[in-house]
Amino acid sequence: MSESTNIVWHESTVTKEERANLNHHKSAVLWFTGLSGSGKSTLSVALEKELHAIGVHTYRLDGDNVRHGLNKNLGFSPEDRTENIRRIGEVANLMVDAGLLTLTAFISPYREDRDKVRELLDKDEFLEIYVKCSLEACEDRDPKGLYKKARAGEIKSFTGIDAPYEEPDNPELIVDTENQSLEESVQVIVKYLKEKGYIS
Repeated sequence: MSESTNIVWHESTVTKEERANLNHHKSAVLWFTGLSGSGKSTLSVALEKELHAIGVHTYRLDGDNVRHGLNKNLGFSPEDRTENIRRIGEVANLMVDAGLLTLTAFISPYREDRDKVRELLDKDEFLEIYVKCSLEACEDRDPKGLYKKARAGEIKSFTGIDAPYEEPDNPELIVDTENQSLEESVQVIVKYLKEKGYIS
């Protein structure tokens, strides 16, 4: 991939801090990571609705949705997974600069890739949320029928089956969707955001 040359970053005269003051909340990335079927997308949708209801400016980036457009040229090799997350990280960084509380729901199986996104953002702007759910429970749910296909050999390099998932070492939050209801999981995150001063 060739890199752009002769380009200069143009600073805005409106700062991130000024956008936060206008919005009455901070901006950050809530990075949901976990196995397929753990509930990342369902949780991010429910959380966004809750945040919107209390006047928080949000945008949600979802793994499948992004692969329909921005990343439709990427497959699921380790290299393509890394590039997928790199692009999402760059988009999420722009959205944080725009003053949004940005929710991202991606398996993002590799710690190194998630850490690289964290490095893009300022301190306290990357909140890693581990959506914890056992492989057995995710397979039982199998909302898209993907585990069944993976077990049958129809899908190769499927996370948790024949491709690795690296659990976060030190996430800001762990949400146990195997043992908590959707509403309980949403409230755990809202409580955290209030306690840490992201929202009021």
